[in-house]
Amino acid sequence: MAACFHPKPTINGEDDSVILFSTSSSPQGSTSPSSSSYHSPPPSLSSHHHSRTSHKLTVRNLSYTIHLKGSIPDSFLHLAQKPKPVEVLKSVSFVARSSEIVAILGPSGTGKSSLLRIISGRVNDKDFDPCSISIDDHLMMRSPDQLRKICGFVAQEDNLLPLLTVRETLIFSAKFRLKEMSSKEKEERVESLMQELGLLHVADSFVGDEENRGISGGERKRVSIGVDMIHDPPILLLDEPTSGLDSSSALQVIELLASMAKARGRTVLLSIHQPSYRILRYISKFLLLSHGSVVHNGSLELLEENIQRLGFQIPTQLNALEFAMEIMPALEASTPKLTVVEDKDSYESYPRVWSDEECNRIQQRDYDDDDKRMGNFWFFSNLLEIMFLCSRFWKIIYRTKQLFLARTMQAIVGGLGLASVYVKVRKDEEGVTERLGLFAFSLSFLLSSTVEALPIYLQERRVLMKEASRGAYKISSYMIANTIVFMPFLFAVSILFAVPVYWIVGLNPSISAFAFFTFVVWLIILMASSLVLFLSAISPDFISGNSLICTVLGSFFLFSGYFIPKDNIPKYWLFMYYVSLYRYPLDTLLTNEYWSLRNECFSWRPGNMCILSGNDVLKSRGLEKDTRWINVGIMFGFFLFYRVLCWIILARKASTTTI
Repeated sequence: MAACFHPKPTINGEDDSVILFSTSSSPQGSTSPSSSSYHSPPPSLSSHHHSRTSHKLTVRNLSYTIHLKGSIPDSFLHLAQKPKPVEVLKSVSFVARSSEIVAILGPSGTGKSSLLRIISGRVNDKDFDPCSISIDDHLMMRSPDQLRKICGFVAQEDNLLPLLTVRETLIFSAKFRLKEMSSKEKEERVESLMQELGLLHVADSFVGDEENRGISGGERKRVSIGVDMIHDPPILLLDEPTSGLDSSSALQVIELLASMAKARGRTVLLSIHQPSYRILRYISKFLLLSHGSVVHNGSLELLEENIQRLGFQIPTQLNALEFAMEIMPALEASTPKLTVVEDKDSYESYPRVWSDEECNRIQQRDYDDDDKRMGNFWFFSNLLEIMFLCSRFWKIIYRTKQLFLARTMQAIVGGLGLASVYVKVRKDEEGVTERLGLFAFSLSFLLSSTVEALPIYLQERRVLMKEASRGAYKISSYMIANTIVFMPFLFAVSILFAVPVYWIVGLNPSISAFAFFTFVVWLIILMASSLVLFLSAISPDFISGNSLICTVLGSFFLFSGYFIPKDNIPKYWLFMYYVSLYRYPLDTLLTNEYWSLRNECFSWRPGNMCILSGNDVLKSRGLEKDTRWINVGIMFGFFLFYRVLCWIILARKASTTTI
């Protein structure tokens, strides 16, 4: 029977359920919860909360195994064999206390990042062992989500929005994660944090990235730290915070972390590659890993003693850590003999073990309590998230000059250029053919005009994954805000395209027909925007995403009924005719153009006999009824359908992301 260790009993007869932290939400050490998405802490801890409260993170016998899936060729060659599981971490144990920095070191592939991801809760439920991690002697009984809420996690990559300033980045982070604080308190928290991070001098500078000039790499790393510290977590985890920085910037980051650990009583864990001599003096303890196992857990002095016990002499030009990397096999082989537990009370807080049934019962009870606490706040929280996201979207759209100008110029130039080709189309048989070509080309132009938004969506996706996985906001709020902001912008684009095309070409002169034409152009752009958003969610990068968009749009155009009549499409491809984004707007534009002109003749035979009327044009496309509004409903359905699909995919990815 699997067993997990029971925490020390709580006082005053309180229940022994898992207790979450209340973290400081303001410079003054307010006891407000750090985020509306966080669970309200029991009174036993919230009443004692202060920025200098001492916390202890204990990891005991933590193991992590990856079960590889065999490829299809392998399954044919080795039908009876399954890929062997890979042990990433093997019985890792250590203790980290407040006001100290614990550095995790080791060669590449030893499990440093995996260890940080597990402690921060960025692992699947099935791979999470609730009996291996405790904070202040309280086991993490629920799920990895509990650790995500308690621990701040700074990934190796700086996933930030380049077109926001440093202050705006932190303000939006505060708005998302400190919803119960007033606006003034949030601003004070951000100002205090920028001062703590040494960012006041670049507060109004853009964050920037490789393409947009902004702050330096070291400053950008400090902004990333600030984003995950805005809610003042008691435990801060950083995955290689000095990676890609010069020695001076790396030292500044470590100095900053050491200062924050002391001043706020934080527990800081970080992975690092071969720290310089100046960095070593800021690190309290070192956890040295090799092949997923601990070969050293303690101070630098203790490591020097262990090396000397093995009979080695550390060269004067190397420090103990650098030399340990060179003699790693010897250290690993002698670990059982040399392990020294510096903290004698590290593992004394487990007086008895719990059975699986007890663990599951407590875990389920905690989930039920969460639902009761969070139910009443759900609607108001979502509304705030949507408002804040809309505000951020508007800033980004306005500052993304390439997208703003590209869309605007594309609509104006495309509309005028197309109109100049079809100036005053005649009302004869040739004119009917030209109008059909105009509608088909307009459709192709409009549906492909949103591809330039793909790299922006891909860039935002990583930020979205990071923020949503931390509980900053819900994916549904993001999708709703995206829709609210882009709908009026795309409506303006549709007007810029529709006006020159409609009146210069000389389409149906009815004002109602023009209004409906503009409305349909807007729906077409909305459908295309939703399709690109959906495909960006499933595409790993720009090249594959662009190829996928071209393939999908090409297939839709082929089966729209323009090139191949419906009756001539093979039965096994007929479904493409019904799901084509080209078919319904094309039929709608034709109906809008000719429905009020059904009795008008466009081609005469000698003897004043009409051989082509508006009704004949519609019948040739199988449009014997006015289905304009039905098609509008279908197009709007496509618009919603692709956004719902995008929401499902992004929500799934956010729940499993390790960012």
